[in-house]
Order: sequence, then C-alpha cells, then structure tokens
Amino acid sequence: MSYDKELAAAKKAASLAARLCQKVQKVLLQSDVQSKNNRSPVTVADYGSQALVSFLLQQEFPAGFSLIAEEDSKDLRKDGAQEIVERITKLVNDSLTSDGSYSVTLSTEDVLKAIDSGKSEGGSEGRHWVLDPIDGTKGFLRGDQYAVALALLDRGKVVLGVLACPNLPLTCISGADRHSPNNEVGCLFFAEVGGGTYMQPLDGSSTVKVQVSAVENPEEASFFESYEAAHSMHDLSSLIAQKLGVKAPPVRMDSQVKYGALSRGDGAIYIRLPRKGYREKIWDHAAGSIVVSGMDQFHSVCYFLSS
Repeated sequence: MSYDKELAAAKKAASLAARLCQKVQKVLLQSDVQSKNNRSPVTVADYGSQALVSFLLQQEFPAGFSLIAEEDSKDLRKDGAQEIVERITKLVNDSLTSDGSYSVTLSTEDVLKAIDSGKSEGGSEGRHWVLDPIDGTKGFLRGDQYAVALALLDRGKVVLGVLACPNLPLTCISGADRHSPNNEVGCLFFAEVGGGTYMQPLDGSSTVKVQVSAVENPEEASFFESYEAAHSMHDLSSLIAQKLGVKAPPVRMDSQVKYGALSRGDGAIYIRLPRKGYREKIWDHAAGSIVVSGMDQFHSVCYFLSS
C-alpha cells in the first residue's frame, strides 16, 4: 500500500511547523515559557507547532482523523493566558499565510480546538497520526537541537515518519563537533514503509537517500545518547560502551535528531537507558524509529534498553 499522499502532507506540515519554531526561537522571550506539571518547559512554539500540524492534517484527511500528540490547551484556557494564546494564533495564521495554500484565518478558539485534536487514544485499528510538536524542548530553549516529529500508524504499525530538525547541520557531524563549518543547518528526514530513508534541506531542495553507518567493529564506532542525564543513565551507557570496545566519546544531543543523524551514518550506535520511573511516550520514538530503520537499510547497531 502506498502512503505517498500522507507522506507529502506530513512533510509539508512538519516543515511549516519547523519554520514557526525557528521564528520563535530567534526572539525567545521569558513570557513565552510556561511550566508543565513535570516541570519541563513549554513554549508558544510547542502549542503553535501542534495547532499548525493538526490543522493541516485535518484539511487533507478530515474523515476519521485521529491524532496522538503531546500538548493540550488546558493551561492556555486559564486566566492570564490570553496574551500567549493570541501570540500562538498569530504565529499559526502567519505560517498559513506564508504557505499560501490555505485562504483561512483561524480564531483563537480554532487554534485551541486544533491543539485539543491531539487527544486521541489511538489503538491497533485504523490510522493514527503521532506528533511531538517540539521534541527536545530544553534543547530548543538552549538554542540547540530539537525536532518536529510526525509519524503515521496504520493498524498499529508505523508506516511513515518525518523529522524536521531545524538546527542540525546538513553535513555529517562527528565527535563533539555538532556545528556546520558553513552554518548550513536545517534537515528534513522522511521514510515510508519499504522505501528507505531520505534527507533534504528544510527548503525542500536536493533530496538524497541516506544510509546508516556500515561500521561493524565497535572500536571504530561512535555512539549517540541523550543530552539530558534525566532521560538516560550516562554512567551505565559509558560502561556498556567500554564493554563493547567503543573508544570514541559519546555524542550527546537532545531529541529525535539523534535518529536522523544515525540514519545518515553520523554515528553507529544509539544507547538509551531510561532511569527508573521515566516513562517513554509513543511520540518520543515513532517517527525516529522508521527514519533510522528505513525498512530496507538497517545495518546499524542500536540499543534501546530499559532499566
């Protein structure tokens, strides 16, 4: 079964959301940051990205639309949040205007409803979109790596995935060097079941098929792990790397950007060892899992271990 139409819509939605996030990151204000119950920061870009992706996908696939996403509008409906809601609404409408495909202006209530469209419980039947509007929020706030991660499940299986990585260099990263010498950043990775994985700049030009690393000797391999120690046990990862014979130091990055970098061979191993009590969510891995596997190009050594 072909998912070409769905993939095209996912690429467009993720790309527009990434541009919205780039705009916010450039002018990040303290008032843009709220606090979740788990104390991880939430930005207007988080909400704007989810509203934009939700709206665009519903326009393309209105029948039986189902979205599993990270955010909801609960905090935005509280007293004192009106200014932020208006900023989110303006960002979304500006993004739609810049694209030119939709002659519509959303109200604040339209935006809040779009955000709340991500409350689906999913399931093993039918199709369900899975979205992390900003994966790596802390990286976003630091001006570092983050991704807009969007996937489609069909009868319980991931059939396509898109990762928009606005701050990832277009050229290979290695070791501690996570920056492009020419300041050329912004990658879009995408994969469809059975079709391999591709990468292009966020502007949509020059698509190339990517391949994971062919390194088989662990001594020659480099490995990725989470930037945040709260997400993965760095000490245990280091011990495992030593047992494998890995000599290179870890490359630590936020978000599913690691999956994109792994899919094009920037590293050979991804070690993630969640701490006790840390609960993984489907939007943390759905898009990245198919991007790195590509369904026809998986040679890399990957470890997804739970404590």
